[in-house]
Amino acid sequence: MPGTPEATPAKEVSDAPSPRRLLSSEKVYEGRIWDVVSDTFQLSETGDALTRDYIDHPGAVAILPMNDQGQILLLKQYRHPVGMDLWEVPAGLLDVEGEDFVVGAARELAEEADLAAGTWNVLADVFNSPGSSSEAIRIYLARDLTEVPHHERHERTDEEAEIEFHWISLDDAVASVLAGRLHNPSAVVGILAAAAARAGGYEDLRPADAPWPAHPSQR
Repeated sequence: MPGTPEATPAKEVSDAPSPRRLLSSEKVYEGRIWDVVSDTFQLSETGDALTRDYIDHPGAVAILPMNDQGQILLLKQYRHPVGMDLWEVPAGLLDVEGEDFVVGAARELAEEADLAAGTWNVLADVFNSPGSSSEAIRIYLARDLTEVPHHERHERTDEEAEIEFHWISLDDAVASVLAGRLHNPSAVVGILAAAAARAGGYEDLRPADAPWPAHPSQR
């Protein structure tokens, strides 16, 4: 069709590092979990100095648990900043120095869902809010599930003590996303990615130890 731009082949669409000249960097707030940093930089050698404040985040992992019937596990948890109970997937910070990413994911799956998984794959890598945070999240698909023995289970406290579990078919989860009933980004991305991967029998998913160059520790 005249005037219609040609589509770019999918293999050529890829985010990439883009180093810019950093003039200064200052920690303006130190929090319990993450800090706020103020960076001044130039987009080009002759460009004006720009200042941006952002959350300096250690990164996180999220896990979409799937049972042998193809159902996925969602957790309901209260989130104070938005004042809502959200249906989410197990997730947590990568705040243990030197911990392997999938080891951290297995830890979070055990702590939040009392589950262990025998098969792990990467569903997606995302930046949660790249305009205001350095947080990078890796979302895994966890299958071949077994329950953690009762005597080994993590004692959940605070908001986590209110967690409720619900197994749902992948199709119903997709419908909930498209109807606007689910809002947690890791759950939304994980559900849609799993639905897309299902068409190929999940064979095209990356292995659990696939490189993650977007994580802060790798940049």
